[in-house]
Amino acid sequence: MSNIIRVVLADDHVFVRDGIKSLLENEANIEVVGEAIDGADALEVVAASKPDLLIVDIRMPNLTGIEVVEKLRSENNNVKIIMLSMHESEEYVLKSIKAGADGYLLKGSSKEEFLKALHTVAAGGKYFSGDISSILISQLTHSSTSLEPKQSLADEMMITKREKEILTLLLSGKGNKEIAEALDISKRTAEVHRFNLMKKLKVKNLMELSNKATEYSLLQ
Repeated sequence: MSNIIRVVLADDHVFVRDGIKSLLENEANIEVVGEAIDGADALEVVAASKPDLLIVDIRMPNLTGIEVVEKLRSENNNVKIIMLSMHESEEYVLKSIKAGADGYLLKGSSKEEFLKALHTVAAGGKYFSGDISSILISQLTHSSTSLEPKQSLADEMMITKREKEILTLLLSGKGNKEIAEALDISKRTAEVHRFNLMKKLKVKNLMELSNKATEYSLLQ
């Protein structure tokens, strides 16, 4: 079985697509198999090329990136999707996640972060760029009508506020050391919280954790 990650790029600006291709061209295990110039074109290219991963601009003509994600998910298309955006606004982030995106990457991200996001999402994880994790933590730890299903599930499983924060950071691609630094706790404490969270959700690895979070809409 091939280990090549087959990628489709969807952005209405050719220089953005060319920039991403230039970034990826020296990666031996990544291949750009298609490009799209707008949202409608993205759906056609994905259908034709059947990629592993779609990198899609959030703002495009003829269907926005969010509408593209919604359409693909309504068709039960399980292609991995990273939303690409210049905007770090809470509205865009949460709409992208609700639509079914697996990651949200800022256009100003470094090459290292871009590749980390790509590999994380392609492997079945979630990745959210920069300070976006704080938006997710805020949504998980503050009461609102739209979050009632998550809070009910969390209450049922006795998931603590700290464990919700750990969950968000884990699914954004952070390791134990990064989690400890983000939450100002020791690495050992982060490991204990991570262990307890995975035990409560009855999962054995990050892939199962990601699937459980998606199944129960823990990040929507």
